[in-house]
Amino acid sequence: MSTMKDRENAFETKFAHDAEMQFKADARRNKLLGLWAADLLGKTGEDAAAYASEVVKSDFEEAGHEDVYRKVSGDLGGEADEATIRRKMSELMQQAQNEILNEAS
Repeated sequence: MSTMKDRENAFETKFAHDAEMQFKADARRNKLLGLWAADLLGKTGEDAAAYASEVVKSDFEEAGHEDVYRKVSGDLGGEADEATIRRKMSELMQQAQNEILNEAS
């Protein structure tokens, strides 16, 4: 019976760790996306950092990533089309995941 409880605890620990890593990757991707969009909007320095924080916060409006897309898309207007923004989101998610894995190593 102890073995089954150990397996259950290990599964719960792994699930919590994976959820934490995904949360960190999402937040990092959103920050990187915000910095990318800020550059397109001509923001630099503290203004760019503040905008990136707004993008990170926008992810808490609803489940999923559509809230982040809507925020950036609305702010960019004609600076970037949907395909460009979504492609950048995907690229930056991969970058964020790689950075987090490298930090954990």
